[in-house]
Amino acid sequence: MLKEGVILSERYEIIARIGSGGMADVYKAQDHKLNRLVAVKVMKAEFREDTGFVQRFQKEAQAAAKLSHPNVVNVYDVGEDRGLYYIVMELVEGITLKNYIQKKGKLSVKEATSIAIQVSLGLEAAHNRGIIHRDVKPQNIMISTDGKVKLSDFGIAKAMNSNTITANVMGSVHYSSPEQVRGGISDAKSDIYSLGITMYEMVTGRVPFDGDSTVSIAIKHLQEEMVSPSRYTPDLPYSLEQIILKCTQKNPERRYHNVGELIEDLKHSLIDPQGNFVQIAPRAGAAAAAVRTPQNQQAPRRLSREEEERRERARRRREEEYDDDDDEDDDDDDDGKTGLEKAITIGGFLVGAVIVIILIVVIGNMTGLFHFGKSASSSSAASTSTSAEATPTAEASSSSEQVAVPNLLGMTVDEATAACNKLGIGVRQTSTAASEDYDSGQIINQTISEGTMVDKGTTIDVIVSSGKADVTVPTGLTGSTQADAEAALESAGLVPDIQLQYDDTVDVGNVISTSPAEGTSVPSGATVTLYVSKGRDTSNDVKVPDIVGQSKDSALATLDTMGIKYTTQTGSDSSQSNGVVLSVSPDVGETVDKTTDTVTVTINKTATKYVFNTPLSEPDGYNGGTVKLELVQGDKTTTIYEGEDPWTDGPFTTKVESDSGETAVINIYEDGTLIARYPNVTFTEES
Repeated sequence: MLKEGVILSERYEIIARIGSGGMADVYKAQDHKLNRLVAVKVMKAEFREDTGFVQRFQKEAQAAAKLSHPNVVNVYDVGEDRGLYYIVMELVEGITLKNYIQKKGKLSVKEATSIAIQVSLGLEAAHNRGIIHRDVKPQNIMISTDGKVKLSDFGIAKAMNSNTITANVMGSVHYSSPEQVRGGISDAKSDIYSLGITMYEMVTGRVPFDGDSTVSIAIKHLQEEMVSPSRYTPDLPYSLEQIILKCTQKNPERRYHNVGELIEDLKHSLIDPQGNFVQIAPRAGAAAAAVRTPQNQQAPRRLSREEEERRERARRRREEEYDDDDDEDDDDDDDGKTGLEKAITIGGFLVGAVIVIILIVVIGNMTGLFHFGKSASSSSAASTSTSAEATPTAEASSSSEQVAVPNLLGMTVDEATAACNKLGIGVRQTSTAASEDYDSGQIINQTISEGTMVDKGTTIDVIVSSGKADVTVPTGLTGSTQADAEAALESAGLVPDIQLQYDDTVDVGNVISTSPAEGTSVPSGATVTLYVSKGRDTSNDVKVPDIVGQSKDSALATLDTMGIKYTTQTGSDSSQSNGVVLSVSPDVGETVDKTTDTVTVTINKTATKYVFNTPLSEPDGYNGGTVKLELVQGDKTTTIYEGEDPWTDGPFTTKVESDSGETAVINIYEDGTLIARYPNVTFTEES
């Protein structure tokens, strides 16, 4: 395990370990070259000595690095430093789909379908470049904090072999295709199978095949039939169930031919959840070639996996025996075969022929081609002749007891019951399901299609609409680009409506808010308004005028004329006249919005001076000695004159200044003795 602060290739500084898998540890790191956070996957020590594995690891990672798609965790770099082999990837802040399923138990149909579409888009981009994932599973699917779904670890599975796959096998085998567990070639259809298993887990909360060991799970992939997901999720839409079943066919040829076809069906399922549009190729064999009546076509009998494989082994043995016989005939070596061996060979052919005949009779009887023992109309016909029993026209003997099924779609159950009772057949509601096309209470699906001939007394099962399904307005829309927000809404089955607004805090083209709000439940197909920023409103922009040096009154009049809001404050500059504008903020020439911004104007105010210049007359009792005049103002005492007789030429008229306008007293001293006082000396502000 790498310590915090380790730097790989003089570029990637390890910050913390954020995960660990079977073959590598994952670290959050700082890319100092591009100044961004990344995820670095570092190969574990036990794999570094396997040269073949290292080469495959690097080759597949380099191929994945060529793939860039919004639904793929992009690979940025591949390297080696001091024996440490690593891959540098996009850092996705979020949760794995596996953890998300465990947290929620099972996902809603809309959510599961949206995730499946996004994963499919990533797979499609990879397949188009010839890249096969080989390890599609919820653990390798990330859901970011803004709701984006991204598929990770492309091509890494190919780097692993039987000697290197360890701890992650138990997790992967649950999603492995039959051809993968068999050791065969993995192609795009293997990824489709694994995605089908992932979809199964999303809608049911469980994997279809589980066991105590990887071997037991692998055998189930090869041999066992999957339990239909609707067994665990009864309200699962019919179309989505069929999509999952088609993806997980054991025969690759019966799956989707490519991911593009799967994406189309997934999108179709959002529009027509109960639609019967998913086409699954029939199984090979006699049963597929048999003619089916409408009745048995509703629920064809499926052979078990054990039966299919048993018959396949028998067929191969017969072919091998047949080939051996041909070889021996060509070599003229019949004498080398014992009579017992020839008898066994002939017996094998006879047994095979008997099995084929039995199959034809059983299938023919199931499909209505033959009637042994009774006609379609009465069991009492068991005594009729063999020639009559084998009559292939079933309708001729039972047409009077059969009726054509009417179209019930769009009817209420009561309306359908009334219509069917007139024909002698019944209606039974089996479940409800959301529908985009039918109102609540209307029939959206009938098990026997319109026009099918059925016996009187037949009951037709129907599914009734519960109305449009509610969906949740996605989160993470606010702050995202308009394009990303629209895509997220459309993926959720909602209709975006764009409203442009001025906003000086949100970048142009990004979403300011939504209505209804994110996380709100709304009907499928509802309109969600995206309020998108068109930047700051510049219609009220003006430039700050040059009013510095002007008088206060003149400057403020200019601002009033321009409609600019302002506030004033005082400043002090002895070099400037009192009352002039010293500065403005914002500065002269800067742009402001006159409806929202305020300009601050600083007015010069110097220190105020106060003066006293009233003549002071000579006091009584003065004898011509040395005089001192002392000003007492509050607690401050100042000598304003000291010297010879100041009244020689008349009253003392010297100007006296003070920083205070407070009333003062002037004391008169002669030769150091207080002889008089001028009370109530009043100061006035200097103009």
